[in-house]
Amino acid sequence: MISRISLLSMLTLCLASCASTAPKNFQAPNAQGYRIPKPISCVPYARDVSGIQIRGDAHTWWHQAAGRYKRGQVPQVGAVFVLSKSSRLKYGHVSVVKEVLNSRNIIVTHSNWGSDRQTRSIIYERMLVEDLSPSNNWTRVRFWNFHTNTFGSPYIASGFIYPY
Repeated sequence: MISRISLLSMLTLCLASCASTAPKNFQAPNAQGYRIPKPISCVPYARDVSGIQIRGDAHTWWHQAAGRYKRGQVPQVGAVFVLSKSSRLKYGHVSVVKEVLNSRNIIVTHSNWGSDRQTRSIIYERMLVEDLSPSNNWTRVRFWNFHTNTFGSPYIASGFIYPY
C-alpha cells in the first residue's frame, strides 16, 4: 500500500517532469529565445520581422515571391528562408536570416518550430542552421535542436527571398 507521503512525492515528481524544459527566456550557445503563451505561426512572424508582404502557407512563399521579390540560394541578413512542404512540414516553414556566419552556417529567427505545443510556443531569436547540400546552395539544411543540444533531421529548402 502506498502511503500518502509517497503518493504526494510521486505526484510532485510527475508534475516537475511535465514542466517546461526551457525557461521563459533562455540563452544557449546555438539557440536563444523566449516562451510565449500560445504558438504563433511562422508566417505572420516572418512577415513582421522581414517586412516581406506575402500571405498563405509558408511553402507557397517561394512561388508567390516570383516577380515581386528577388530570390536566390545565397543567405543574406533580412532574407526569408523558405523550407519546402514535406511529410514533416505539412505547410512548409519560413524563418528570417539574422546573421551569416560562413558559407555553411547562418543564424535565423523564427516561431512555431517544434514537435508539440510546448516547443512551438517559443520565439527563437537566434538559432543555428547548417547547409548540408553537396553544392552549397542551401537546398538541404538542418536546424539546431535546443532540447537535444544537437542538429535535427535534414529538411529540403526552396531558398531565400530578399526584402530589397
